[in-house]
Amino acid sequence: MNLFPNIEKAYTKDPLSAKDAQRQAEFIAFGPIVFQVSRLMLKLGILDALRDKPMTLEQVAEKAGISLYAAKVLLEASLSIGTVLIDAQKDEYHLTKTGWFLLTDPATRANVDFNHDVNYEGFFRLEESLKEGRPAGLEHFGPWPTIYEGLSSLPKQVQDSWFGFDHFYSDHSFDLALPIVFAGKPRRIMDVGGNTGRFSQRCVAYDPEVEMTIVDLPQQIGLMKEATKEDPNAGRIHGFGTNLLDPKNEFPQDLHPDVIWMSQFLDCFSEPQILSILQRAAKVMDANTRLLIMETFWDRQKYEPAAFCLTMTSLYFTVMANGNSKMYHSDDFVRVVKEAGLEVVAIHDCLGQGHSIMECKKSL
Repeated sequence: MNLFPNIEKAYTKDPLSAKDAQRQAEFIAFGPIVFQVSRLMLKLGILDALRDKPMTLEQVAEKAGISLYAAKVLLEASLSIGTVLIDAQKDEYHLTKTGWFLLTDPATRANVDFNHDVNYEGFFRLEESLKEGRPAGLEHFGPWPTIYEGLSSLPKQVQDSWFGFDHFYSDHSFDLALPIVFAGKPRRIMDVGGNTGRFSQRCVAYDPEVEMTIVDLPQQIGLMKEATKEDPNAGRIHGFGTNLLDPKNEFPQDLHPDVIWMSQFLDCFSEPQILSILQRAAKVMDANTRLLIMETFWDRQKYEPAAFCLTMTSLYFTVMANGNSKMYHSDDFVRVVKEAGLEVVAIHDCLGQGHSIMECKKSL
């Protein structure tokens, strides 16, 4: 198994003493409580207040608008969690480095909202999802077979957190991805799984001649049209509604794209489904077509915390999204690309929030 150096260092050796390992085990055991306490320390503005200045218990309670009891249990738990410290002489609490990152790191904030609003209650059914190969936790929101069919029907707060999570990780990579996409001046780009059209909007703004075609579920095409209707370049953003999970559904046959773009799309499917999609993509490719797959491969992360986030996100797919996909190791994609009659000609790493672009062409 190939791993980037920092990932190999973290995942092939046990650095903890027995005492630290025991503490880590208890931290895991109380993980759900750790999460909810920390989320409320954010929501109630306590961490934000402690960033400005040290505060006593009474000051925290007054600032947050909660009782002394509520402030006490939250602060004492946060001492054990490691987001606050106490000055025992002055009885004043202040923020730790961990608390500061929880408060100010935008990736962490997106993860907190996503896990609370989208995942938290459904994850009670993780075991059921693993055993049955279906997203059992999704039933918390509705009867859909996957979250994608139900995305437009989710409660607004859940939608906001879902799209906030999705857009945060993709948007931060777009600026670095665009020069790679537009190498060779493509005129026709097929944006597969284009969602609400954010990348296509960036493309038509980047190049005044490019024509974009978003291929996605019909309901997503509807969301895209609504989201892009005020864009002055919307006339160059087209939609093709289809369910690519159905192997009988082909890609647009008359488009002849210069580039096929798949960003954070294939990780939504199982390996057999990915193979089927890539085989159908290959049918509309010629020798000059470039297939660009942008993914956050957990093995190609520069820093271990990113790999941690990705391997945890895999379980979102298990419980909530579809029951059979994950955040993949890049070796898995290289193998499936080859099986589909394509070849990887380059991998561009460290784009934005840990993305890589796998550049593929049709095998000759």
